[in-house]
Amino acid sequence: MSKKLRLAVLVSGGGTNLQAIIDGIADGSITNTEIAAVISNNPGVGALDRAARAGVPAFVLSPKEYESRAVFNTALQEKIDSLGVDLIVLAGCLLKIPESLVEAYPNRIINIHPALIPAFCGKGYYGLKVHEEALKRGVKLTGATVHFVNADLDAGPIILQKAVAVQEGDTPEILQRRVMEEAEWKIMPEAINLIANGCITVEGMQVHIQ
Repeated sequence: MSKKLRLAVLVSGGGTNLQAIIDGIADGSITNTEIAAVISNNPGVGALDRAARAGVPAFVLSPKEYESRAVFNTALQEKIDSLGVDLIVLAGCLLKIPESLVEAYPNRIINIHPALIPAFCGKGYYGLKVHEEALKRGVKLTGATVHFVNADLDAGPIILQKAVAVQEGDTPEILQRRVMEEAEWKIMPEAINLIANGCITVEGMQVHIQ
């Protein structure tokens, strides 16, 4: 049996993608994987409750508690380094990941984005805003993307994408929920499982899946 992939899951809110990972490990759809820790940049969020229920160590590191963003960035990296993790998973994490962390963990940080990149991504596109803009633009298909994180926002190599149909009468909230259920909660666990089992190689911007 190969060594388990150790995850640090970074969260900011309710933790639905975290729950999908916890459930995936529990039901065996994610193999060779353990969550070393959950790290939230906000205290009192639902993701911390989910971690507690699953018996996963959780930490709160809020930028507000540090004298500057640079000091916070150092503290965040020291915490992650101390956990000895193989992969950092941004699961609804609204924190801008410091460049130093991206450099320290090349192709070892993944993010889930609630759109089909390169559509509706980059600065300002997060949460409901993504779905509001998709509806405003009148797209027929939206979806979600799991990608590696690089120095540019939502611009790293794409691992998996899944399309979701936009339906008549959708509100941003209804569409957000459908994208979560039909895409996010499926492709994030799938991507982690692929990485944990050595099925992914990266060459430049190309991700190859064996």
